[in-house]
Amino acid sequence: MPTDPNRNIIHIDLDTFFVSEERRINPKLIGKPVLVGGNGDRGVVASCSYEARKFGIRSAMPMKAALRLCSHAVVVRGDYEAYSKYSNLVTDVIRNRVPLFEKSSIDGFYVDMTGMEKFFGCSLYSKELKEAIYNESGLPISYALAGNKLIGKVATNEVKPNGQLEIPFCNERSYLAPL
Repeated sequence: MPTDPNRNIIHIDLDTFFVSEERRINPKLIGKPVLVGGNGDRGVVASCSYEARKFGIRSAMPMKAALRLCSHAVVVRGDYEAYSKYSNLVTDVIRNRVPLFEKSSIDGFYVDMTGMEKFFGCSLYSKELKEAIYNESGLPISYALAGNKLIGKVATNEVKPNGQLEIPFCNERSYLAPL
């Protein structure tokens, strides 16, 4: 897993994106266990809040099983048109602020900050980008700045929700070892 000392990649993840979007629309859902997905015998959990995860619920779990674990969870069918709209809004925020990025999913992005350290400082610019995304969308994000996509993705998952982390060059092994 060689890393180039000149590479600076940010992995950005919109935290529990579908749930966050539902909470943006309906603030009464804040603080409650929320499940987004299909109802009925064949429905699955597309996304779940961190409050629901405490009960052992995960994405892709059958909705029936999730409700057995947390019967008081609020189930929301989901508005995939709104999710696409806000995903595109976040994409535009990123597109307007960085020279090179990749949209890896509806709620995930990789930003190549290589060379930006000479102008802004990658750490500072990463924080500013996070703030800009939140200010323009109202959606929380987590991110990690690392030397490659893999380390960034792993680190982002470790700092959720709404966290940030930098894995400096040559510290990848010591970061990954306890994981």
